[in-house]
Amino acid sequence: MRQLILASTSPYRLQLMRQLQLPFITAAPLFKETIDPGVAPELMVRHLALGKAKSLAERYPDALIVGSDQVFVDQRGRAVGKPGTEEAAIAQLKQMTGRTHTFFTGIAVYDSLTGAHQVDYSSFSVSLRSLSDEQVSDYVKREKPYDCAGAFKVEGLGIALMAQMAGDDYNALIGLPLIKLITLLQQAGVDVLAGDS
Repeated sequence: MRQLILASTSPYRLQLMRQLQLPFITAAPLFKETIDPGVAPELMVRHLALGKAKSLAERYPDALIVGSDQVFVDQRGRAVGKPGTEEAAIAQLKQMTGRTHTFFTGIAVYDSLTGAHQVDYSSFSVSLRSLSDEQVSDYVKREKPYDCAGAFKVEGLGIALMAQMAGDDYNALIGLPLIKLITLLQQAGVDVLAGDS
């Protein structure tokens, strides 16, 4: 099997990728993420995912490189990224409480030898409970979700913030749409279920 690279330093994506039981290594993408609110989120996350994957092509000239990126769309239709700080996380969650939001996660598999690539995205909607400012603040201080779009970790205590969730692939909400990734890997010649992968 070709060398498989996950273009990410995210511990969440690393954990999800391990579920596929394929040999892979991780590497930090050499790509600057820029959120452009004028671009449709499904196009933006596809572009960002491919940009991350392509950014490692020179370093890994004969590999299949997986890139992924995520944004969520707030109630005003704006694409929003990771909060980065406690204050920004609290502000982000306060604006989200009691409303439904859609997360878009892009996924790309780039063949650095041939330049061939497959790109797709997944969307997942979450409805947050109506929360008090104190509940929001306490949650952010406990879980520190500064590096998560939406300022919560649904795989942790963040599940307590949810009233409802809907989508095709729960993993997309965490940051790596595995169902789409398996399809893209198959298109690139990697059968996840083959015993000798």
